[in-house]
Amino acid sequence: MSDTAVAPPPAPAARFAPAGPEHCIDRRPDGVYADPAVLGTTVLAAIDSILRSGNILSGIDYPVLIKALFGTGPALPAGPDGRPLVRLASDIVPFNQQRRSLYRSVKIAGGEAEYCFEPVFLAGPGGEAEIPTQLDLDEFVADMWLKGIRFGIDLASVRAGIANPSLGRVVVARRLEPEAGVDATVVEVSDDIHRSDAPRQLSNGKLDLMSFQNRFPQVQGGTRLLQKLPTKEGKPGFELSGIRIEPAAPRDLDFSTYAGDGTRVEKGADGEYLVAARTGYLNVDPKTHSIAVGDKIVSRDGVSARTTGNLQLTGDYEEFGDVQEKRIVEGNGITVHGDVYGEIHSRGGMVRLRANLVGGSAHNARGDIQVDGVTANAVLQALGGTVTLQRAENCVVSGTRVRIEHAVNCDIIADEVSIGSAEGCALAARRIKVDSTAPWRESDMLVLVLAADCSRIDEVLEQIGARLRQFEAAGARHKATLAELCAKPAVRKYLEIAGRVRSGEMSLTPAQAQQFKQMGQAVAPDLQKIGEVSAARKAVDAEHAEGQALLARFTAQRAERVAGSEVTLRLLQGETQVRLLPFDPDDACFYDLPVREIKARLHGNAGTVLHAAAAGSYAWGGADPIV
Repeated sequence: MSDTAVAPPPAPAARFAPAGPEHCIDRRPDGVYADPAVLGTTVLAAIDSILRSGNILSGIDYPVLIKALFGTGPALPAGPDGRPLVRLASDIVPFNQQRRSLYRSVKIAGGEAEYCFEPVFLAGPGGEAEIPTQLDLDEFVADMWLKGIRFGIDLASVRAGIANPSLGRVVVARRLEPEAGVDATVVEVSDDIHRSDAPRQLSNGKLDLMSFQNRFPQVQGGTRLLQKLPTKEGKPGFELSGIRIEPAAPRDLDFSTYAGDGTRVEKGADGEYLVAARTGYLNVDPKTHSIAVGDKIVSRDGVSARTTGNLQLTGDYEEFGDVQEKRIVEGNGITVHGDVYGEIHSRGGMVRLRANLVGGSAHNARGDIQVDGVTANAVLQALGGTVTLQRAENCVVSGTRVRIEHAVNCDIIADEVSIGSAEGCALAARRIKVDSTAPWRESDMLVLVLAADCSRIDEVLEQIGARLRQFEAAGARHKATLAELCAKPAVRKYLEIAGRVRSGEMSLTPAQAQQFKQMGQAVAPDLQKIGEVSAARKAVDAEHAEGQALLARFTAQRAERVAGSEVTLRLLQGETQVRLLPFDPDDACFYDLPVREIKARLHGNAGTVLHAAAAGSYAWGGADPIV
């Protein structure tokens, strides 16, 4: 086993003389040296051979020996040539057989070796009394080696036991436990990924205690977010026997699992980093620990005074927790997986509430609203979209289109309403379809069909009709005048001859031409009158044609407005009243109203009763007569 901590010099090392006690051990006048080129198992075998041959290392340098054999401990000193200087001992001397008997057995248990120190005696010469003596450190090391303890001798404990023979049992050697390595870890390298829960400062310098400064961090593309710190190998341990104990292998990690959408892993000379591939909001998945950067903000803590405060966001928002009462979330496309008790305001996109909306509200200026769970005591308004609900109770709902599976005691106004079952509701829309209707407790079932107010168009049509009649009367008068003028004999004869001459049917002699000219002079006043009346008649006919075109256009416009209103009630299961309520389509959007005005409009007495019954079905179209 070679010591990896000590690199051999680039030039080949000179071999030790083969005349030494072992080929890698050099016995010099100033000490015993080991070949630094073959440290480890080769030197260990040489030392084992020396000690088992009945020798000891006198003046042993135990730390150097352990470093040379096992590669652990302080670094070896360098010699004049820069190579490690491995001086193991002062000399190699024989182990006196009489003294070898002084060393007792050793107890090995639990990675420790215990030795019982006690006074020792040598037999006197010629059978004389025993002579007190002391143990020797060099002999102790050699004896322990022969007993299998090649590593971990505690020199201080041994010296203390030798100095005080009555010390008793002492731990003289210990196993070296392996030093665990360092697992690969991930550390943050950017302060931009941390949120700030400080109160948000308004433009006037005041603090909004209901909102946080930076709840959802935003990072720029190219920002380094995380760094992977690689594994670090541990250090081996050694049993008392010198057997190597390998440390547990450090655990690596797959850094790519941290890369979500909008991030990438970059490897460089200074390490491995997770980098934002785009500018956007930072989202961390608590299950996979992956980090994504995107346009959508994702939160899993819910919206409350403790976690987020009120939120004013510029992008899409997805919340996996609940939105607590009196909390406001403003954004552009909002999805909430938990229950909503607060207010949701979206400037566009989709508002999707996957659980329940209770006591709160949802508003979308240019998009749809959908609630997958129960909606109760809530307000929902989608000015430019569809409101889709499963079950609604005691709610106010308005939008371009409203679709509800089951509505109870709700006020609903829209351009188009489609409901599966409606109980005790007040509905107002241009187009209404309900599968079944019924009252609920003290609430009547009221259906208001909004029909376009055509009174102004009717006035215009009446005016156009009167004007057309005037044109027709004037045309009749002009026609009668022309008939009267053309009926005169002289005029009729002149016009007949003039027509034949123009068509080429006849030609006039000079005498006849002179006579025809005299006839024209005689009827000239009548001919002038005929021309004037004909021109007036043509003008009247042109104005009459324009009036008819205008009448057709306004008539079609009226028919289009009237045809846009219809109601279909497939099954009446209780008292249901249907009323016709006019509205001006040229005014502002009729369903874009505050809640108070919606309630007042739906529960007023305006409108004409179309139908009232407790059973059967009912259908009415805008073109149908009002019975």
